[in-house]
Amino acid sequence: MAPTSNFQLPPSKDSFPTGKLPLPVLEELLGRYATPNERLIVGPKAGEDAAVIDFGDRYLVAKTDPITFATDEIGWYAVHVNANDVAVMGARPRWFLVTLLLPEGQANKAMAETIVAQIDAACRSLGIALAGGHTEITYGLDRPLVIGTMLGEVAPERMVTTAGAQVGDAILLIKPVPIEGTAIIARERAADLTAKGYDPALIARAQSFLHDPGISVVQVARRATELAAVHAMHDPTEGGLVTGLLELARAANAGLWVDLDRVPVPPEAVALCGEYGLDPLGTIASGGLLLTLPTEEAEGLQAALAVEGIPAVVIGRMLEAEEGLQARRDGRSIPLPSFPVDEIAKLF
Repeated sequence: MAPTSNFQLPPSKDSFPTGKLPLPVLEELLGRYATPNERLIVGPKAGEDAAVIDFGDRYLVAKTDPITFATDEIGWYAVHVNANDVAVMGARPRWFLVTLLLPEGQANKAMAETIVAQIDAACRSLGIALAGGHTEITYGLDRPLVIGTMLGEVAPERMVTTAGAQVGDAILLIKPVPIEGTAIIARERAADLTAKGYDPALIARAQSFLHDPGISVVQVARRATELAAVHAMHDPTEGGLVTGLLELARAANAGLWVDLDRVPVPPEAVALCGEYGLDPLGTIASGGLLLTLPTEEAEGLQAALAVEGIPAVVIGRMLEAEEGLQARRDGRSIPLPSFPVDEIAKLF
């Protein structure tokens, strides 16, 4: 472990808010500094969920993502969030590496074992091998942080990218939103919600969203590509569904129209987001899956998924780039909303 110090950078007057790096800044940096490589099939690009590297008869799909909002079941989150981003590329997640940063003054064997056990359980549930990583007790943290790296593989002809969305495609949302955000609120603010008189059964249901309907989209992504000619898939995470739609459009260099009134939001999410002034459509949304496919195939895929108990709703369509990002909300036509900071950050 590298030595620690008390050195701190002075505050910046033009600092970014908590959350993802602003998209224009990210695109500028990647355009300036990303190094091309002949075996890099999908490289760093805003909106793409993972990197894809040519290994001859198969592609290696690689993703890294941290868990910074949640503390309860953080190991479970880390595996599933990273596995989702590999699965939406059409790949099977296979190997997981993890960097576990524990807070100085709080870290002990029980804390470490709890998180590693969560990682192990999540890996076993998906048939993934824990392949390695790094552990460290770190200065300056007030909670554990987990940074995961997931590796998977896919046959070249079965790869799916966010950039694959085509003009005219139907936009499908599989499972409601925000599954992850609802679980985080219920787990991180359970005592406050109880004190405010919320039904314990509602809090418990919302807490269980982590597992049911669950934040994993690995199986539903696989089934969707087996059942239909899917052009693109995207996992809406930080910034919620709306940010996921923006990333979908940017990756495909296209516009889109979406009816936000058709987006399924569970009553538990409506209640808990409303309590803390969060917009459900801008709240971290792992567990939902965006995909695009030819309009004529949308109804068939919805029906096939419904037989398996998987809800899917057509919420919009892809447009030409010059048509922009359009939406309807509360019955009115509006520009697609923007959430530079995930709504869940209001809790922290």
